[in-house]
Amino acid sequence: MSTNGTPLLELEDVHTYYGTIEAIKGISLQVREGEVVTLIGANGAGKSTTLRSIQGINRPKRGRILFNGKDIVGHPPHEIVRLGISQSPEGRRLFPRMTVLENLEMGAFQRRDRSGVHQDVERVFGLFPRLAERRSQKAGTLSGGEQQMCAMGRALMARPKLLLLDEPSMGLAPVLVERIFEIVTEINSQGTTILLVEQNALMALDVATRGYVLETGVVALTDDATALRSNERVRKAYLGLT
Repeated sequence: MSTNGTPLLELEDVHTYYGTIEAIKGISLQVREGEVVTLIGANGAGKSTTLRSIQGINRPKRGRILFNGKDIVGHPPHEIVRLGISQSPEGRRLFPRMTVLENLEMGAFQRRDRSGVHQDVERVFGLFPRLAERRSQKAGTLSGGEQQMCAMGRALMARPKLLLLDEPSMGLAPVLVERIFEIVTEINSQGTTILLVEQNALMALDVATRGYVLETGVVALTDDATALRSNERVRKAYLGLT
């Protein structure tokens, strides 16, 4: 999807703590409208905390998070969803005793446009035909790949301007990982800007426009995805290449 150069999301010197432990130490980044931006880095680098800070789950102690030019620090998570940011969380976090359809409908719980919600259910089933086949099945009985599809579909039901994806390929077979990333590209081409956290740095840089490398809570490196893929340091540390 083409970008218009306007920052949809900006983090300015964001510091977020867990108790007394500083998990992110002054992160600044931008996501422009239409981009897929990825955060890569080792476990504990602060990738998921960055997403949780944006979503209002972990409130930063310092810094600003601007969405469409408005500072959203201090807004509760449901308000941030209403503004246009939704997340498919690490570990999927579905409602296991509810059906696939009910889980999707939960993603639209703040919406009042019933016909629009119905259209978006059909859009999700178009992206994930497997979910259409399983619409009446309880989410807890789905395979790992199907659960990931359901979590991504639920996040899309809020009609976000910005979709946060946290480790979408975690625990999936290679053939399913490929399919998930094809769908990430498709969602972006349909008009949704994406901020992607992913352990599989090679796949992430394949679908991304730009990337940020996080190391122990700071941005160690940023560049467009092609340049990061060929960067010697990134290749050795994160891509398993020499």
